[in-house]
Amino acid sequence: MSNTPTPHIGCNPGDFAKTVLMPGDPLRSKFIAETYLEHPRLVNNVRGVQGYTGRYKGKDVSVMASGMGIPSIGIYSYELFNFYGVENIIRIGSAGMLHPDLKLRSVVAAMSAYSNSDYGAQFGFKGNLGPCASWKLLKAATEKAAEMGVMMPVGPVYSSDCFYDESKPLGVLQQLGVLCVEMETYALYLNAAKAGKNALALLTISDNPFTGEGLDAENRQNTFTQMMEIALEIA
Repeated sequence: MSNTPTPHIGCNPGDFAKTVLMPGDPLRSKFIAETYLEHPRLVNNVRGVQGYTGRYKGKDVSVMASGMGIPSIGIYSYELFNFYGVENIIRIGSAGMLHPDLKLRSVVAAMSAYSNSDYGAQFGFKGNLGPCASWKLLKAATEKAAEMGVMMPVGPVYSSDCFYDESKPLGVLQQLGVLCVEMETYALYLNAAKAGKNALALLTISDNPFTGEGLDAENRQNTFTQMMEIALEIA
């Protein structure tokens, strides 16, 4: 019996390209499709999680939102990797700065992901997992960023299960050299590792959790173009 369509993705194998760009926000998915892709077609809109497939510089590329948090991207990336034949997922998301050298709109590449999530326990390892990006995608992204003149730090990020975290771990993580905090990369990297596929998270700094400085929703949706263009160029 076919696994597709799934309860979360309402299309058939072949509707997605081998590479999927994955913002968290469905409206960012729509913006990317309409701004960058030739002849984009809507292939998924279950629960308003918009997915599009089109062409970019002669290549088939898809873009679909992940929603917010590890459980949400865990579902969508699992289904894309295991049921839809997707080989590469590039997360293009927002993050809160931890490293003091970062500024609003800085672009960061996640080499690895730490987390307070128990998502990794399902894989049967009784220790602490620190999943990593695909070297192929990470290398391509750093080379493309340099070519574009974009300063893009590479290092560990923190995927939190809690947006409002009363344990307040960010100061400790900052001292450990973690670049930024977000909510999805950990699950994406683990699903890619389990499926034998490739994943990378490119993140744009949208706020400073220590000072409260930040960008509004419209800016997060429409102005993170450096990150989007790096991802499209390596897709």
